[in-house]
Amino acid sequence: MIRFGRFMLSLGLCLSTSFAYADDDSLLIPATHQCSLERITENPKLGYEECLTFAQLGYADAQFTLGEYWYQGHYTPRDYQQALKWFEQASVQGHALAQLRLGTMFYRGEGAPANTIQAYIVLKMSAINGSDEALDSADQVALQMQRNELDISNQVLAQIFRSYLLELSSETYTPSTR
Repeated sequence: MIRFGRFMLSLGLCLSTSFAYADDDSLLIPATHQCSLERITENPKLGYEECLTFAQLGYADAQFTLGEYWYQGHYTPRDYQQALKWFEQASVQGHALAQLRLGTMFYRGEGAPANTIQAYIVLKMSAINGSDEALDSADQVALQMQRNELDISNQVLAQIFRSYLLELSSETYTPSTR
């Protein structure tokens, strides 16, 4: 639960657009275009290595793509442990789709023991970060939960919100001078 709590503190943080230099020219381009499953399809070894490089540098979209790479198993044997690792890293940064996939994995017991409490919390976080599908999935998970599990989940979510609001209130607001 501690590991889970760590990434939940990133609640509400918007993904900032990250930039990296392109391989073929010196223009700055969004890093999200550097790594995709389509690129892996074109040249699996090079595509995977590019994704891995960007994922290791902390780009959430690349981490999500590697999670999908391992989760789907189209280009390599399916590996839920690897998928879970990369989805967790992207989730820490508030990546809604990674949170959706992670919550689904927790619910199904893919890569980790099934845990409806974790699933519900992560799916709610995904919904907060913009995934309509996660909101529906969280509602479906809630229907499978016992009352005490739902209470625990809502207590954890409330604590996450309190921590996030305290963090926001402790930051000094300085208006932009532009």
